[in-house]
Amino acid sequence: MIDLGLSKLAIIGVVALVVIGPEKLPKVARMAGTLYGRAQRYLAEVKSEVSREIEMEELRNLRKEVQEAADSVKQGVQSMENSIQQNMQEVENAWHADDGAPHDSYSTYGQTASIEQQARKAKEFRRKRLVRTSNVPSWYKHQSGIKSHVTSGAARVARHRPRSKPPASFF
Repeated sequence: MIDLGLSKLAIIGVVALVVIGPEKLPKVARMAGTLYGRAQRYLAEVKSEVSREIEMEELRNLRKEVQEAADSVKQGVQSMENSIQQNMQEVENAWHADDGAPHDSYSTYGQTASIEQQARKAKEFRRKRLVRTSNVPSWYKHQSGIKSHVTSGAARVARHRPRSKPPASFF
C-alpha cells in the first residue's frame, strides 16, 4: 500500500493546483472522489461475492456429507429389513413344517372365541345405547345425572361468565 502522509498529500495538492488550475480543481476533486467511491464499492462487491462463493462451497460439501450419511443409514436399514425378512421366512418355514400339529385347532378355537366375544360386546353396546337414548322421563334423567340435551361450548362459557350490570338510569 502507498504510504501517504499529510506532508505528501499537501505537496500533491499544491502540484495539482498549479497543473490543473484553480477553476477546474473542484471538478477534478469531485470526480476523483466519485471514482474512489466507485472503486471502494466495486471492491466491497467483489469481496462479498468471493465470501458468498466460499459459503456456497462449504454448504455443498456439507450437503454431500449429509447425503452420504443418509445413504449409509438407508443401506443399514435395508440390510436390517433383509435380515428380518430372512428370519421371518425361516420362522414361517419352521411353523408350516409341522403339518397336523395341535396349534391349528387352538387357532380356530381362538377365532371362534373372539367372534363370540365380539358379538357379546356389540350386543352390550347396543343395550347401553338403547338405555341412554330411550324414552326415559326427564325427572329420572335429572335425578340420575343423565344429560337431557347437548349444550355447545360457547353456551357453557356464556353460562359461567360473570354478568354485566345494566347501566343505572339517570332518574
